[in-house]
Amino acid sequence: MSNLEQVYDLWPELLWIKDEELRDETAETWRWALERSMLTPEDLHRIPFTLLCGPDLKVSFMDHKRAVVHIARESGMKMNEFFKSELPVNMDVLISGAILADVGKLLEYELDENGNSFQGKYGKLLRHPFSGVSLAESCGVPPEVCHIIAAHAGEGDMVKRTTEAYIVHHADFMTFLPFKAMSNEK
Repeated sequence: MSNLEQVYDLWPELLWIKDEELRDETAETWRWALERSMLTPEDLHRIPFTLLCGPDLKVSFMDHKRAVVHIARESGMKMNEFFKSELPVNMDVLISGAILADVGKLLEYELDENGNSFQGKYGKLLRHPFSGVSLAESCGVPPEVCHIIAAHAGEGDMVKRTTEAYIVHHADFMTFLPFKAMSNEK
């Protein structure tokens, strides 16, 4: 299986992006990240989606990331349905940004000798919003999507988010914070 086939296997949601050029740039960013990463597609289905909820977290990186994409898409569709031109959501930008939001974790995370993920030296210096934007820009991803990558995490609290960035940010945090709260109760 080629690297690009692996990307489409990881992300069937890429086909939701109607703009073919943006779809190709989004897929190429993931292909490039996988090429540079020590993580494999199999690792992404195995490792926990975050390091902040303890070692017992069973939700994989891909299960969480795909859930965020689905939640963001449904939210964007409902906003377009109810708010129409008052608050339009560019669905291609939204979906691409949701797919790419954590692509930088492929450079942030490393694996120890037991196959457990941890934040490597690179990741301690450049968290995934920064490395994700770098990867995406190198593949020609437009600024509207790079903004979502940059603004989806806590770093985005310092900038004015676009509507699409708000949606991805909230989809990501609504599927992260409950896990974090549960891990703090243990």
